[in-house]
Amino acid sequence: MHKIIIALFTAFLLIGCQADSQNANSNSFGEEITAEGAISLADLSQKMSTATDKVHTKVRGKIDAVCQAKGCWMNIVNDSGDEIFVKFKDYGFFMPLDCAGKEVIMDGYAFKETTSVDELRHYAEDNGDTPEQIAAITEPKEELKFMAHGVIFAQ
Repeated sequence: MHKIIIALFTAFLLIGCQADSQNANSNSFGEEITAEGAISLADLSQKMSTATDKVHTKVRGKIDAVCQAKGCWMNIVNDSGDEIFVKFKDYGFFMPLDCAGKEVIMDGYAFKETTSVDELRHYAEDNGDTPEQIAAITEPKEELKFMAHGVIFAQ
């Protein structure tokens, strides 16, 4: 009986390690999605300028920054200065820490929200900002946010 338990434990350990390595090399995170129907960040920003509630959409954009603690958030930007702060549904998946600069497609909900000074400072700390940069954050910020259900790297 003891040998069976050890064999099962070893099998579970190997399967777990294999799943972790697959996730690290994956181009898909969270729910499975496709690129079909994705709009640009500029189009989303325009659409959200008049929206009063959250909007389900699929959006394409370039990653500017990723949480350097866990990969639990990312900031998407475009050349026009539009940006959107992205978190992941139910804290259920994370992005690779080294994916800044890559283009992604996300499916989820866009909405406007005011972010408190404490939360902004927390995100700045996660991003590796200097103590001076963090201390300079003194006002809450109304921003466009996105709760992603699924993310893929654009091809």
